[in-house]
Amino acid sequence: MDARLKLSVVVPVLNEASGMRDALQALAPLRARGHEVIVVDGGSSDGSADIAAGLCDRVLSAARGRAAQMNAGARVANGDVLLFLHADTRLPADFVIPDACVWGRFDVRIDGRHPLLKVVACAMNLRSRLTGIATGDQAIFVRRAIFPGFPEIALMEDVALSRILKKIDPPSCLRERVVTSGRRWEAHGVLRTIFLMWRLRLLYFLGVSPDALARKYAR
Repeated sequence: MDARLKLSVVVPVLNEASGMRDALQALAPLRARGHEVIVVDGGSSDGSADIAAGLCDRVLSAARGRAAQMNAGARVANGDVLLFLHADTRLPADFVIPDACVWGRFDVRIDGRHPLLKVVACAMNLRSRLTGIATGDQAIFVRRAIFPGFPEIALMEDVALSRILKKIDPPSCLRERVVTSGRRWEAHGVLRTIFLMWRLRLLYFLGVSPDALARKYAR
């Protein structure tokens, strides 16, 4: 990334106290180079916001909901490029965002012991290249000047944003890998989660409301 460009990393959190310190300490090298980290809390009851204070540049409170939280962070960001990072995802070291890039995402690796997680990550990366759709686990980034805001829906906000941005420019699909936690996959069963996510995505494209999909996702 051009040294003249400032990066704003926006981290939406909700009850992430167990991993909050590690997540933000991993971003300390970026802050040391002049980039900013903004944490947006959606009403945590475990002290996530208190832990974040002092380990980032700003801590905000917003209505619960990943889209609303990320939009709140984007509104106060000063960077040229916005990067939306889940609290359980780690950026690669010394990554490079091409200077001419309008928006894009990283490849992903899912951290966990189940052998199918490697297959899932490869499938996610390939599907993203073929469709131009990025997922939140892939750490979406976009020039602040053209960021339209995430549609504030209960689920699939990443897919909805990708649809909007694809009309402006194809995504840059970086082969540098972010590492995201496989905790949900392993807790609920990898195969079960695969089928659930494909079902939710299909229902979304068929027009089922994000609120209904969110209820299915939370079960």
